[in-house]
Amino acid sequence: MFSKILKFFGIEKNTDIKEINKDMKRYLIVGLGNIGPDYVGTRHNAGFMVVDVLAERAGSSWKSCRYGDMCTVKIKNCELMLLKPSTFMNLSGVAVRYWMNHEKLPLENLLVVVDDLALPFGTIRLKQRGSDAGHNGLKNIASELGNTNYARLRIGVGNEFTRGHQIDFVLGVFPPEEKEQLPDILGRAADCVSAYCLSGPAFAMNHFN
Repeated sequence: MFSKILKFFGIEKNTDIKEINKDMKRYLIVGLGNIGPDYVGTRHNAGFMVVDVLAERAGSSWKSCRYGDMCTVKIKNCELMLLKPSTFMNLSGVAVRYWMNHEKLPLENLLVVVDDLALPFGTIRLKQRGSDAGHNGLKNIASELGNTNYARLRIGVGNEFTRGHQIDFVLGVFPPEEKEQLPDILGRAADCVSAYCLSGPAFAMNHFN
């Protein structure tokens, strides 16, 4: 049966399976957030939510691994290693650096998904590089990697908070009227991640920014 499947795709029976996968592009997609029930559904966990959508679409399950939960999904000729760090937001870079080194991935194959206070709620913005803009997760990643030349997908969560209450805002849950819009927003963000991997950053930025 397996030989018939190989033949259907034009692959000889004695072909090494490693040869089939040699052109597979591999990416580390890191959704930033905080672990634990107290943080589920909070604005600061927008990154977790996006990679959850990608995993759900592929029917993949999460497994506990070093420095976080991970699952792998395949989209055409791309393998996406989805990671939700367990290091808490301020030490996200520890998990990123470990898995980049472990998988021997170049920096251009890293995409970090993160919440952003500077963007209006529902806006998504893909950039190939940039500053941490005061985000502690991005700040730690830059510190651990030694530079900021990695792609990031920012999910706008708005900034409707009074002075001195920024932490309460990002660690708060979305109100009902915003929660209703989340499936569409997270779906678009997941589509952007897929486009980034399949068609490159220029295509994804032109179509989703």
